[in-house]
Amino acid sequence: MIRQPFFRKPYLDLTTDQVKAKRDRGESFRFVDVREPEEYTIARIEGAELLPLSRVAEWIGTLDPTQEYVFFCHHGHRSAYVAGFTASKLGFARVANMMGGIEEWSLRIDPSVPRY
Repeated sequence: MIRQPFFRKPYLDLTTDQVKAKRDRGESFRFVDVREPEEYTIARIEGAELLPLSRVAEWIGTLDPTQEYVFFCHHGHRSAYVAGFTASKLGFARVANMMGGIEEWSLRIDPSVPRY
């Protein structure tokens, strides 16, 4: 008997390898960094868009529910919050959280991205 989790997340958790593969295949999605500007100046992933969590009230209403989103932060906790809110409260169907965040990206995908 296969046990189903009691609580199913309303969004996908993707590994950094899965996100890189999506990018390599040229898939269309918004890659959103929810860290703060100070963090962004230290390290960033090329092609990602900065939408800081501290300013979510300003930008959350501008998101297009027909687009796919992959959110990330430093380790994946803040971005999981944003992914969950976007999927469960706003009803977006194509939402993912990049587990491990930019830290994991630097360790597994691109070591030129500074760690902090």
